[in-house]
Amino acid sequence: MRCVIARFPFDLTKSGVLESMKGVKPEQVVGESVIIGRRTYPVKQVGQVITRQDRRDFSAGEVLRAMTQLGFTCRGLPRAAAPRRVLSPLQQASEMLGIPVAV
Repeated sequence: MRCVIARFPFDLTKSGVLESMKGVKPEQVVGESVIIGRRTYPVKQVGQVITRQDRRDFSAGEVLRAMTQLGFTCRGLPRAAAPRRVLSPLQQASEMLGIPVAV
């Protein structure tokens, strides 16, 4: 498959990506990730290995799009938990007793 990453064209295949990532130890995932084989890699690490370019030269979206088109499972950023409502001491005590208090 022909794709453009960091303004450069690349001919990528699924087997070629698998071969490139063989023996590469995954870094800790803190953002978007790609599952290659049985391992989960950060998107930027995969992009660096397959393109041999600096991570600052391409976006995670470019690599995610290419890996998705090749059939790899990609995961986006984890969703942040909804902020919890802050209760006053009276509301906390009422909640512990099971008696709702009007706000």
